[in-house]
Amino acid sequence: MAVNLSKGQRASIDSSMKMALVGLGWDANKYDGGYDFDLDASAFICGSNGKVQSDDDFIFYNNPDWKNHTVWSSGDDKTGRNSVDGDDEQLFIDFSKLPTWVDKIAITVTIHDAVNRRQNFGQVSNAYVRVAKVQNEFDTIGETVIQFDLEEEFSIETALVVCEIYRKNDEWKFNAVAAGYQGGLEALCRNYGVNV
Repeated sequence: MAVNLSKGQRASIDSSMKMALVGLGWDANKYDGGYDFDLDASAFICGSNGKVQSDDDFIFYNNPDWKNHTVWSSGDDKTGRNSVDGDDEQLFIDFSKLPTWVDKIAITVTIHDAVNRRQNFGQVSNAYVRVAKVQNEFDTIGETVIQFDLEEEFSIETALVVCEIYRKNDEWKFNAVAAGYQGGLEALCRNYGVNV
């Protein structure tokens, strides 16, 4: 039975979960701008200061695997039309491999080339994130344990911090953030200490 969260709510992640699938999904509204929406899921792996230790601690389409399958992406879906079981993009976390310095993994979504394409999250609906317990990296469905539906309207934002998976007292927790940013992926990179 999944726990359904609203913005600002938190939930504990079952300590028996060794590997998690973070599935993200969305729908692009009817739009006559002539471009497909290419939304990209990313992860920032942060220490206690809320920043990455190096640029390699940023998982995205050009750096899809961190520390030999500790955190990794299933790949970039450039159109949102090839959803796997409802998820448009998926990230995986192997909790058993995470180094002790990792305090937080920020899960984000950005719109590729949003300024040139005149796109923003006001044109996106039915966005969600789910955390599912999976047995291995080949399980793309898993058992959903946390669900967060983003109901907020983002009229000008081109980047979102969807959620954070963070460590507190040696326990992993989920924070439903839903914070919007202007400036796309570059703004998020600056926020988390990645050199751009």
